[in-house]
Amino acid sequence: MTRDRQHPPLGDITPEVFMRQYWQRKPLLIRQAFPAFKPPISIAGVKKLAKSDEAESRLISREGDAWQMESGPFGSLPKRTDPDWTLLVQSVDLHDDAVADLRDAFRFIPDARLDDLMISIAGVGGGVGAHFDSYDVFLLQAVGTRHWRIGQQKDLSLKPGLPLKILKDFQPEEDFVLEPGDMLYLPPHVAHDGIALDECMTISVGFRAPTMAFLAQGMLEAAADQIRARAGMGAGPFGEPPLPGPALAGRYQDPGEKPAAQPARIPDKLIDASLKAVSAVAFDTTLATRFLGCWLTEPGPSTQFDNPSDDAPDLTVEWPTGATFKLDRRTRMLHRDGNLFINGEVVPGKPSDFLIALADARRMSVPSAKEARVTPSVRQLLDNWVQDGWLLIE
Repeated sequence: MTRDRQHPPLGDITPEVFMRQYWQRKPLLIRQAFPAFKPPISIAGVKKLAKSDEAESRLISREGDAWQMESGPFGSLPKRTDPDWTLLVQSVDLHDDAVADLRDAFRFIPDARLDDLMISIAGVGGGVGAHFDSYDVFLLQAVGTRHWRIGQQKDLSLKPGLPLKILKDFQPEEDFVLEPGDMLYLPPHVAHDGIALDECMTISVGFRAPTMAFLAQGMLEAAADQIRARAGMGAGPFGEPPLPGPALAGRYQDPGEKPAAQPARIPDKLIDASLKAVSAVAFDTTLATRFLGCWLTEPGPSTQFDNPSDDAPDLTVEWPTGATFKLDRRTRMLHRDGNLFINGEVVPGKPSDFLIALADARRMSVPSAKEARVTPSVRQLLDNWVQDGWLLIE
């Protein structure tokens, strides 16, 4: 069903060509990106998720020009023969191993950019209206057929008073009918509208694109977090140990200040001291790495990891040579410049090549402890991850 990173689902196009000519630039239709594709989850499985409180879901229906949207969980859902409805279930890759395996086929794009795999199922005529996304998306047809119309219009104004963001004046330029295994890539802001021609399942692989304002705010919060940590005011969300930098432990002083002619005016020296203090904070690659590593790997608020199996070995005592380490589908793990992050936490010390390889591969055969150069501290770390449900042993 899936392909490895050496054979991504791009047809005859190499990842290098795709990233250079299409990524963030123009749409691409890939016929039989996954030949003889079989969906990793059934329509019944998607509906079951929508009826639980484990996944975020929405039901969208249309009657003429009237649109309606409801949020799950749902007690009942439309019948397969009912027309003009669409069910959307977010982050299905966090709830199903086979869907998570499909996610790996898109790792020619950095993990830091991946958001989630959303699945939509629909009756005949089902869709969400002509719209645009602010992020890159691959639309993989899994079951049935869907008619897509796309256009790269500049007018992205929306119809007012609707529960959905639907374009006021959709101007399609191309249209395609996708069958199972076909896939359509759309860069940000490409207008598109997909209508189910029969009972239909579409898998949307979306990639996060934070705003510059969000990144700036995150850097400021990370800097404030490190200032608090260095000043002994407790750890914040961006991880221990604190990064090197000034403790800023001194207090404001103003010897020689003249008597106040205007008591309510903020003194110049206090303004200058504030600017001097903030200029001592380094907004550099180290801080950006800490912020992004913690934020990008932070599990969602509803994410819950499973308990380890009863026969999981104690890795501090028994090293499972010949087994396989596999990161749990919900685990996010990133690295850069000797820094390693997992599920919102900073891995202390410089990570071994073994841990970096595990982050890149997500699944790897377990060599001997000597061959892997696994120290007792690393064995303890791995055992902690097993006990937390972050790492599986197969």
